[in-house]
Amino acid sequence: MGFVQETITTPDGIKLVADVAGPVNAPAVVLMHGGGQTRHSWHGAMEHLARDGYHVVSYDARGHGESSWSPKGDYAVPALASDLRAVLARIPGPVALVGASMGGMTAFYTAGTSGDASPIKALVMVDIVLHPARVGTDKIVKFMNSHPNGFASIDEVVDAVAAYNPDRPRPKDTSGLYKNLRKREDGRLYWHWDPRLLKANAEPPIFTDYLVSVAHNVKVPTLLVRGGHSDVVDDKGVEEMKRLVPQTEVYDVAGAGHMVAGDRNDAFNAGVTSFLHRHLPAPRR
Repeated sequence: MGFVQETITTPDGIKLVADVAGPVNAPAVVLMHGGGQTRHSWHGAMEHLARDGYHVVSYDARGHGESSWSPKGDYAVPALASDLRAVLARIPGPVALVGASMGGMTAFYTAGTSGDASPIKALVMVDIVLHPARVGTDKIVKFMNSHPNGFASIDEVVDAVAAYNPDRPRPKDTSGLYKNLRKREDGRLYWHWDPRLLKANAEPPIFTDYLVSVAHNVKVPTLLVRGGHSDVVDDKGVEEMKRLVPQTEVYDVAGAGHMVAGDRNDAFNAGVTSFLHRHLPAPRR
């Protein structure tokens, strides 16, 4: 299925690059990637949802992929939520938000600060809770801080990813990794995100204060998708999520780590679409 590329301008002038698919008059699903990723991490889920009859938008967050970097290095959750509202403004009907890690935090905060007239009708948090486990978040930050001088080759990139996620098979085709990389004038490969991101509270655990402060306002049906091997979402985090957002449903994906959709895409799609069919059904195509 082909995607249409669009550019959305935020109130502070950031250009967000998005892929769009599916009928524009159908209920919409907005997909938001995690810190250090790009919109391409949702490729399989996006195709599945569009075939299922949804209007789907997947965009590169500010400072990531093909979207603009913030001139001020502003990657805090209110800025990311403002960007999401700019995306929602182009969608005419009801919306479900699906966000992984940083994207899930953005979605949650936006749902909790949008009021009763919001078009947001369902929320999917992908392997992220209000207080993620420190062992997992420390691992993420360590990975994102590693290799500040880039990589000499794609093989070095594969080695770095394999060290972070040893349970995932090494890719036979490495071409997809280039979507997460920039090649600079020195000929080396660098991750496709602004390094200032790590100084701007754009990954857990610092986002948590924002999330807890708005949890009482999150009233829409909510699904927490947890990787069975995740070191980011533990039982304590799930219990707090259920206490503060009592309508939360939990869907465990066996054999998946923090990158749930990438680790077990078919199982991820099955759980998310089952939830959406109940709370934001779309005409089948």
